[in-house]
Amino acid sequence: MRPGQIATLVAAAAGGDQAAWDAIVAQFEGLVWATVRSYRLGDAEAADVAQTTWLRLVENLGGIRDPERLGGWLATTARRESLRCLRTGGRSMPVDDDSVFDRAGTEPAPELDAGLLRDERDTALWRAFARISDRCQRLLQILTADPPPSYEDVSETLEMPIGSIGPTRQRCLDRLRAELAVEGIVTP
Repeated sequence: MRPGQIATLVAAAAGGDQAAWDAIVAQFEGLVWATVRSYRLGDAEAADVAQTTWLRLVENLGGIRDPERLGGWLATTARRESLRCLRTGGRSMPVDDDSVFDRAGTEPAPELDAGLLRDERDTALWRAFARISDRCQRLLQILTADPPPSYEDVSETLEMPIGSIGPTRQRCLDRLRAELAVEGIVTP
């Protein structure tokens, strides 16, 4: 556009000229979308942010101090709206079933890094498990099977008297706890 043409379009659009508004949108629509998309919002969120950016322009059209710098104003507004959307994005919970609000707050929400913490804990557990004796490893693996085998089956598999399975299991668990304390998972 020629110098001064944007200022003319802004003034005309502020006065209600639909053709001027359409020309502004056609000129800057790509800029708004590129700015919004740079924040990697989902399709719905990006569309909402772009629409809000245009709404902010409508609200402030008569008060733009330097209409020739409208592109910068739109880019800044799109950035701010994108950041606002990112900040508040996790706070809304659209649902079709109103009864979900009756259950809200009854269950603790998982922490954002719960998966990472679980993986670290599991890795430390397997490191500790690898340091206990082979006999303890086999016993604990067999006893934690689903469904757990009978003591008769454990006795036959490990060639161990039935009466020693419980005490041996306890000693193996104590050794595993000691190794877990080394890993920092439990206190000794």
